Amino acid sequence: MTDDAPSDTLRERADESRWKLWLLMNADRRVVAGVLLLAVFLSLGVAAALAPGVADTLRNSDSVDTVFQGLLTATITGVTLVLTLNQLVLSQELGAVGDQRERMEGAMSFRDDAADLLEAPVAPARPAQFLRAFVQVAGERARDLRATVGDGSDAGRAVADLTDSLVGNADRVADSLDGATFGEFDVVAAALDFNYSWKVFAARRIDAEYGDDLTDEGRAALDRLTDVLRLFGPAREHFKTLYFQWELINLSRAILTAALPALVVSVFMVGFFDRTAYGVVAGVDLVVAAVLVGVVVAVAPFVILLAYVLRIATVTKHTLSIGPFILRETEGATEVEWDTE
Repeated sequence: MTDDAPSDTLRERADESRWKLWLLMNADRRVVAGVLLLAVFLSLGVAAALAPGVADTLRNSDSVDTVFQGLLTATITGVTLVLTLNQLVLSQELGAVGDQRERMEGAMSFRDDAADLLEAPVAPARPAQFLRAFVQVAGERARDLRATVGDGSDAGRAVADLTDSLVGNADRVADSLDGATFGEFDVVAAALDFNYSWKVFAARRIDAEYGDDLTDEGRAALDRLTDVLRLFGPAREHFKTLYFQWELINLSRAILTAALPALVVSVFMVGFFDRTAYGVVAGVDLVVAAVLVGVVVAVAPFVILLAYVLRIATVTKHTLSIGPFILRETEGATEVEWDTE
């Protein structure tokens, strides 16, 4: 890989710590939500321990009612947001028979194009196998291109830089996709590590700068490689969209499941909680402990929403463009000169 080429893996291209990306993207959302809820509990516990007279304040003021009235309103608003998200997902599935037929024809046309490109009787049906076939064929065509171009020329060195990077990247991504299951983040995570956008740009730059130096066989091999890379882009975006819809459904179910306990606890704390009936056990003021537990249960829907949105927003940030557009400064793409006269 040349010095100006970006790294293949998303972690290296994003120039962010491994732990940060793991938390934002790869970690199980239930684990992330649990960690965030634990952080809320511990933070409030430490604040209560350091604040003098917090138990007396809770007993003698209406702060508990005020806090849980706000949480009750927020929970109802969150449930309304969930219904809106469900409508967003359903709107993609509802439509007249003509619209559904057009969707079907588009999907079948894309699969036929993919089968022709992969030189297979039929394209794989599972998303992980579909993407794996693309990266494997891209690696094979990169090897074919490398075999047609000599090492001594500028064109040969440019082709070697591209193909060496592409073959290694394709092999690693194919291994990651092997056995991956759609619905889990593994499929999307592996697809994000195939840096096809830079490779499309590099292939087109080779064609523009050294196309006349290549043989007919070499140009044909370059075109065949570019075709695979160009079709990988919409394939990845299609499965990313389906995954987002899958995640929004999971998010809706998780929030609705957490919303009922949050509503019950909030109503109890506002209408039935007797702040004066709780004493101290083993040095722990029970009124403070009850409020802390109630807050954790009440904010659970919001924390679940945060955990899912963190992943969706992070993936969206790193896949804003489709095709050979380089948005991150860390990718260091060289400028292409052109004649303005």
